[in-house]
Amino acid sequence: MTHLESQDPLVYQTIAHEVERQNFGLELIASENFVSKSVLQAQGSIFTNKYAEGLPGRRYYGGCEFADTVEELARQRARDLFQCDWVNVQPHSGASANAAVYLSCLKPGDSFLGLDLAHGGHLTHGSPVNFSGIWFNANYYGVDTDGRINMDQVREKAIKVKPKLISIGASSYSRDFDYQAFRSIADEVGSLLWMDMAHPAGLIAAKVLNDPLPYAHIVTTTTHKTLRGPRGGMILIGRDFENPFGKVAPKSGRVRKMSELLDSAVFPGMQGGPLVHVIAAKAVAFNEALQPEFVNYALQVQKNSAIMARSFMDQGYDVVSGGTDNHLVLLDLRNKNITGKDAEIALQSAHITVNKNMIPFEERSPFVTSGIRLGTAALTTRGFKETDIQDVVHLIDRVILAPSDESVRNQVKKDIHALCETYPLYDFVLA
Repeated sequence: MTHLESQDPLVYQTIAHEVERQNFGLELIASENFVSKSVLQAQGSIFTNKYAEGLPGRRYYGGCEFADTVEELARQRARDLFQCDWVNVQPHSGASANAAVYLSCLKPGDSFLGLDLAHGGHLTHGSPVNFSGIWFNANYYGVDTDGRINMDQVREKAIKVKPKLISIGASSYSRDFDYQAFRSIADEVGSLLWMDMAHPAGLIAAKVLNDPLPYAHIVTTTTHKTLRGPRGGMILIGRDFENPFGKVAPKSGRVRKMSELLDSAVFPGMQGGPLVHVIAAKAVAFNEALQPEFVNYALQVQKNSAIMARSFMDQGYDVVSGGTDNHLVLLDLRNKNITGKDAEIALQSAHITVNKNMIPFEERSPFVTSGIRLGTAALTTRGFKETDIQDVVHLIDRVILAPSDESVRNQVKKDIHALCETYPLYDFVLA
């Protein structure tokens, strides 16, 4: 990056500091991961210059022959990875992929049913501050006091609401989903079923968690998190089908496939030109996820998460739902007499990155919270195994028990630095 260093030293130095932060800190935010050098290089490629509105073979601009090639690579690899009929790899984010689902399936004011944000859901699943809760009639199901979704309650709510769309998926739910039970409910009330697998997508691809594609009509995901690709979104259909809204193709008059509605919702419905450089990076990441080594990675993510939950419980922490099935652990800190906000700040000062998070039946504001959310995907990418995760739990515990003790934080930082040197992340140094 010598050219950047000479042309814009301020941006160069900021990137250098970020390299240092990632190399020598513990990344435990459940929605983050570390991509390979190949993904970095593809995303930083000359494809950033290319406008390519439309789909491969049907572009609105010329000069797209190689953009077509790389997008088709990404599409085919995604279809192979998830064994599905159709995929759109153009969404800029998971939120824009979700927006395309709403645009395809609902009209303003229509009812849908999703997991309550306060119980682990996502902003785009009906939060009143998000477009999904502003434009549509959002209804929610939640978890029981044991931290798990009760499917009988989901069914009761669905029968009462009669939503046009039922969403599954979460941002802080540590358990797997019963997709067959959700589909049965959706069929009973005449609803489409949509799964947002943004968090567990990599574990689903590796078949270490249940697969939603045989049951959900539509599936969306991000491509970072457990898939370990660039930041972006994607929409998939397991088996394509005629849209149930009776929408027809303008010229032929035939009923349009659901995939056609979603393609149109992405472009021109939600966004303009796709980010071809990001699509190239997605293609690289999907190819990496198709390799046998990725299954080993996903299994290790799951093992690390399980040992993290057990280790925290052994230290007297309350783990929401009593454990985890995926990459995520949600801690209830009320018995430790510290808020999620204060824990996040104290841990960050010790070079441990987590995020404050609401717990089910939360009594504090979303800006304070009673919990923190932890994930093992990024540490597993570095090579951390179960014994290392136990060490990490002890480091976190030391800080949380003495959040104002600078000497404790300084010693933890030294221990973290040594641990990170054992598992180097990127071997390039910018400064």
